[in-house]
Amino acid sequence: MFKNTLLIIALALTSVIAVWGIVDTTGLAGFAASLVKVLFKSRGWFIMLTVSVLLLVSIWLAFSPYGKIKLGKDDDQPEFSTISWLTMLFAAGMGVGLLYWGAAEPITHFLLAREYVNEQQAAALARFVTNFHWGLHAWAIYAVTGLVMAYFGFRKGCPTLISAPIQHVFGKVVWTRIVGWLSDLLAIVAIAIGLGGSVAMGVFQVQSGIESLFDVENTGLWLAMVIFVVLCICYILPLMVDLSKGMAVLSNAAMATAGLLMAFVLLAGPTHYLMGGIVEGVGEYIAGVLPHGFKTFTFFDERVVDWFGSWTLTYMVWWLAWAPFVGVFIARISKGRTIREFILGVILVPTTFSIFWFGIFGGMGFFEALRTDTPITEVVRTNVNNTTFFLLDTLPFSSLTTVATVVAAFLFIVTSVVSAAFVLAMFSTGGDLNPKVRVKLVWGVILGALGLVMILSNSIDAIKSIIALGAMPFVFIVLLLMVCLLKALKMEAR
Repeated sequence: MFKNTLLIIALALTSVIAVWGIVDTTGLAGFAASLVKVLFKSRGWFIMLTVSVLLLVSIWLAFSPYGKIKLGKDDDQPEFSTISWLTMLFAAGMGVGLLYWGAAEPITHFLLAREYVNEQQAAALARFVTNFHWGLHAWAIYAVTGLVMAYFGFRKGCPTLISAPIQHVFGKVVWTRIVGWLSDLLAIVAIAIGLGGSVAMGVFQVQSGIESLFDVENTGLWLAMVIFVVLCICYILPLMVDLSKGMAVLSNAAMATAGLLMAFVLLAGPTHYLMGGIVEGVGEYIAGVLPHGFKTFTFFDERVVDWFGSWTLTYMVWWLAWAPFVGVFIARISKGRTIREFILGVILVPTTFSIFWFGIFGGMGFFEALRTDTPITEVVRTNVNNTTFFLLDTLPFSSLTTVATVVAAFLFIVTSVVSAAFVLAMFSTGGDLNPKVRVKLVWGVILGALGLVMILSNSIDAIKSIIALGAMPFVFIVLLLMVCLLKALKMEAR
């Protein structure tokens, strides 16, 4: 373990960030926020150009002659049925973020937009922007990263490392060794920090659910810490056994719970209103998604520019932070699929689910804001963590649905941390598909420490800034991986 330079440096770097955050939470959050603001102002255009290029390349690959190439040997067959594969893609695309932001994000955008246009137009704009953040561009990032890992891993026999495609295509020379090593290191840091942010959001979600369930307010840090300790116990134990034992069951249970919750809200709420909004949202999204990918809000005032950085740009780099983790997961379940199947499945299925999810939960939020006197907008302003539970309280069986949301959020966090610790252990040990338990445990502890940093910040904005800072370098790495894939495909076609 201690002879692996990459592992030692990765552990040291993430540990330093964790210790800094615990000792001086405000200092780390302030440093991240100020640096990210400068980077977004100077490089925001490049981030949007990058994610748009990734989407356009994905679409082109799916319908090009390369789309027939298999991820594996030519006679390899898919390990999972199409239904099972798509179900697992749902699980990968679904997580605590959707539970947390289902209604809160659309309403947040609505509050700003209505200061520039009327409320009906503001709601439509907020719906579109939310769908954009969770739609095709996000999944194009995952698709390209996962496709690179699957293609070079299953078809070219390379190890499951970010550096492997670079060295395979350009050869093992000095610059590829250096860039490859740095790519592996930065991927590890991006995953660790990104996962820490999701842990904090999940803890906040569970905390708000418990407060709503027992009708208590302002429990403060102590309840968050109790939830965090229970969470750590729950994810440390699975790290000591085979990854496959129970993880698929927990993930499927969380996904099923979320799906039932979505169906319940649709049927118990104003169904015609929600379905009408979804249909409108689909049309608006199809018509505007590609042009919006190049929108940088250059001519708007400072308030809109700040919103663009703290939301759209932050989301794009957040998906980049998760790309190595989600990409490896998607690659592992996609052996035997063609490139066309892979891209269309990975991009379209989760995007469709997200549009329905936000159409239902966001639609409920708009219904309460525009058609009733409930103070939903005030809840989003003052206690965004409680937004989902506030909406559930307006429907029947609110205690039951609150419990279901808390359970789903908790399960999503546990499965995400266990899977991320496995991927980090694999990356930091040269692509070992069965990393040692002690390495996984060390990463589990560090992920917990980073999650603790985010919890102590007690600020969603601080969490987003810290994640964005950790993920920024991966913007360049994912472009390099895309170039490696295109060069390899071109060489194979000769």
